[in-house]
Amino acid sequence: MRRREFIVLLGGAAAWPVVAGAQQSAMPVIGFLHGGSADATNGPLVKPFREGLAEFGYIEGRNLTIEFRWADGHYDRLVELASDLVGHHVAVIAAFSPPAAQAAKAATTTIPIVFESGNDPIKAGLVASFNRPGGNATGINILVEELLGKRLGLVHELVPAASVIAVILNSHTAAYETQSRDLQAAAYKLGKEIRILNASTEQDVDRAFTEVVQIRADALLIGSDPFLAGRVEQIVTSAARYSVPTIYARDEFVKAGGLISYEIDFPDAYHQSGIYVGRILKGEKPSELPVVRPTKFELALNLKTAKALGLTIPPTLLATADEVIE
Repeated sequence: MRRREFIVLLGGAAAWPVVAGAQQSAMPVIGFLHGGSADATNGPLVKPFREGLAEFGYIEGRNLTIEFRWADGHYDRLVELASDLVGHHVAVIAAFSPPAAQAAKAATTTIPIVFESGNDPIKAGLVASFNRPGGNATGINILVEELLGKRLGLVHELVPAASVIAVILNSHTAAYETQSRDLQAAAYKLGKEIRILNASTEQDVDRAFTEVVQIRADALLIGSDPFLAGRVEQIVTSAARYSVPTIYARDEFVKAGGLISYEIDFPDAYHQSGIYVGRILKGEKPSELPVVRPTKFELALNLKTAKALGLTIPPTLLATADEVIE
């Protein structure tokens, strides 16, 4: 995997004596709050997070403790989990996924928060601006809403004759309405009809694929969401069973037999989160650490799956793919 870079909109920050002083007499404890599960998709991302921390001298078990809280896709649990971390008097909360970021923000206005969120953090009320967040939160904006439109364009390029495109989203995610609206606008520009299907449980996923068949969708787009990211085998198997060309938000799906994915470099995003937590523990203020955005993206293709679906991959896609599975 290529090394991916992130662009920082404004560098540098002043020391934060309150945090730095609090950590001089005791081993710091940080909270790790995630909307998904510690599964094969999300679990490995803890490693680059730890590596980011290590760049600032923080090693779990040696001079740092990490309290992990996984919601396992049950976003209604996040408020309780965030409050639990606050009750443990953690020095920083690292919140992954938009619902986790919102839960952390609602739980505390004083404990620093480093979020990884696909929503616009200004519209979500997490920060005042990208350059100077201004409160107790900063982090990484992984551009979920922007990438949904890009993936829809890739579906159009891959299956140009598709007239009806189904989209599976998790209606329990904070940005569901915004994502639905943006997708409808993007589909209108392409002259496509899209049908939004909801899935927030394993049973919902099965029902959604039944609807995909019933509406005779020519292609399918899977939303970017911790719950959906954890259903790799179920979703890839269903897409193969019903022979529907499907684009995903994570390359784990392509490695498991999915057709195509387009994503940011998630390990690098988690690494950057670890770096920001380390900087805050060293005394920098989240209010002065700019929100980071990715500048590099990855396209993965599975040629074996394309052949099984009777699709010819356009040369332009092959030429720009970062990973091709044959």
